[in-house]
Amino acid sequence: MLKMKGVSKIYRTELLETQALRNFSLHVKAGEFIAVMGPSGSGKSTFLNVTGLLDSFNEGTYELDGVDVSRLNDNEMSRIRNEKIGFIFQSFNLIPDLDVADNVDVPLRYRRLPARDRKQRIEWALETVGLSGRRHHLPSQLSGGQQQRVAIARVLAGDPCIILADEPTGNLDSAMSHEIMGLLEEVHERGTTVIMVTHSTECAARANRQLHIFDGRLVDVERVVPMPLNQLSDAAVSQAG
Repeated sequence: MLKMKGVSKIYRTELLETQALRNFSLHVKAGEFIAVMGPSGSGKSTFLNVTGLLDSFNEGTYELDGVDVSRLNDNEMSRIRNEKIGFIFQSFNLIPDLDVADNVDVPLRYRRLPARDRKQRIEWALETVGLSGRRHHLPSQLSGGQQQRVAIARVLAGDPCIILADEPTGNLDSAMSHEIMGLLEEVHERGTTVIMVTHSTECAARANRQLHIFDGRLVDVERVVPMPLNQLSDAAVSQAG
């Protein structure tokens, strides 16, 4: 699904050069659920942006679903982002003036899908995240957890082969975080590859594999066995004590 080898990313200004990724190599198989962890400034966001074709890289190779992305032009990368990659952001990134259904519809319109096909996808996605009854609400009329559900529905409607989630529970309380992680698990169980950046060890415990990034390098890879949600609550209480 995803192969990076020797990827480096350097940000340059007139006075400063920052190497955000250093000789970064990674192989992600189709259907994996991976948590990416590391301190602030370690390169997690850069890794996610490069993976999602939102940013370029200076050295190395990167193949996504068998395609060498370094050989693609801007239009080709935009098409792959729209058709194969789903993004879930900490800040939801919903359009405030559009209702729930129209927010889910926006990426589908860029694909120029028939209206009937779009309608079916929207209805299925909203039903999956439990928001069928909120389809005509604006984002401002929803809670944070509901807004993140809309963001997940927007991804589901596009049927991507890989989902990139950047701190998807970062703005949510613990109860809403459990619900959102449950939805991501359901998506993963359908066979979708999920890569999630998180600071939460509790959320990371839901993944099949944990990656730790430090100073732009992959410092270790830890395979984990997902912990049941009821045990997560007990673990959180134990840590708090």
